[in-house]
Amino acid sequence: MDPHFLDQFLFVALPYICLSTLLLMTIYRYWRQSFSYSSLSSQFLENESHFWAVVPFHYGILAITVGHLIAFLIPRSLLAWNSHPLRLYILEIAALVFGLMTLIGLVGIVLRRATMLKIRKVTTRTDWILIGMLLVQTVSGIAMAMFYPWGSSWFASNLSPYLWSIFTLSPDISYVVAMPHLVKFHVILAFLTIGFFPFTRLVHVLVIPNPYLWRKPQVVRWYRARRDRKETLS
Repeated sequence: MDPHFLDQFLFVALPYICLSTLLLMTIYRYWRQSFSYSSLSSQFLENESHFWAVVPFHYGILAITVGHLIAFLIPRSLLAWNSHPLRLYILEIAALVFGLMTLIGLVGIVLRRATMLKIRKVTTRTDWILIGMLLVQTVSGIAMAMFYPWGSSWFASNLSPYLWSIFTLSPDISYVVAMPHLVKFHVILAFLTIGFFPFTRLVHVLVIPNPYLWRKPQVVRWYRARRDRKETLS
């Protein structure tokens, strides 16, 4: 296959296909299946390992997502920040830490859903595909941080202009085709994940705020257990 044609497909056609799918299917699902906009939490089925898996995953992925958005929206400000070596080191270390938190959370999610029968029964094929995509994406991101350091700077200088060219409908793949294969794989998988997004439980982030990240733990009291206890005492 012609490498130029392949690059055009992967970095021009594929992004538009995935972004169009995200927009159209998200609207369609909310219109026709609004009650499916839920995280479908399995916390009631098991809580202890749920906490140690989901909390680091959410904190990690939210921080990484915000970092990517900053590099995309204000690349010049980010490059100015990175012009001071100490600030660059702090940013790179923080990004790696949050990436590792995401990975730890994902591994915990996989183990929890694979080893606990009750959780495995409510885990769909779509869930496994999504978890697999996020796991590979996280591992590739950590690998880039280790083998291609100063990612915040080269993201702002190379990938940000490419992404802006996609959103302004004037795609310029010259910024991305010269990048290492690992980086290009990371970009392609990111678009595929975006395209798969409206078919997963992740759509709940579009309509449901996330105050549970800082709220106090909720105490759940089971009515049935109390009733059984009264019957036993009587």
